[in-house]
Amino acid sequence: MDAFKEFRLTRRGLLRAGAVSVAAVAAPEVAAAPTATGRPPSHASIKLRVNGKEQELTLDTRTTLLDALREHLRLTGPKKGCDHGQCGACTVIADGRRINSCLTLAVMRDGADITTIEGLGQPGHLHAMQAAFVKHDGYQCGYCTSGQICSAVATLDEIRQGVPSHVTTDLNIPPPLTAAELRERMSGNICRCGAYSNIVEAITEVAGSAT
Repeated sequence: MDAFKEFRLTRRGLLRAGAVSVAAVAAPEVAAAPTATGRPPSHASIKLRVNGKEQELTLDTRTTLLDALREHLRLTGPKKGCDHGQCGACTVIADGRRINSCLTLAVMRDGADITTIEGLGQPGHLHAMQAAFVKHDGYQCGYCTSGQICSAVATLDEIRQGVPSHVTTDLNIPPPLTAAELRERMSGNICRCGAYSNIVEAITEVAGSAT
């Protein structure tokens, strides 16, 4: 009984000890991270133009563009939300088109021109869309905001270029700037706080037209 008393371990301490032991055992496997074939992962050197600056990276070929931006270039504006291309928090603009950066490998974008929220504007020099989101309270928690703004910028570019959407009724004229058009084009970006109406108002203001 006395020996048992000497070995006092709290519930929290037991959990910590278990976590440390598991991490110690798993560490070599994580470090090696072999591919399905048992071979070590391959690496590749790529060049990206990110927010106007040339970047050269050597990456594991399995690295997504999102992880390359966040973990290697420290651009934390694009967020990792669902990591399945369903929420839009990771949206960036690649060669003029919006993409879910979690769904594309960095090596697939070799030579691409990438714009993240950091490249659109900074405090004191906001992009018009950023300023409109602030004015119309187009964000609440802010987690999805960077993807929302990048997508909104791309949405206006699509409309100005005459690119139709699934709700465009007349393909013989430029798509009208209506709430229905904006909602359809922004539907890939989810706002869990529900600021959708404010987002539509922000985009509409930047476009200089009423819905």
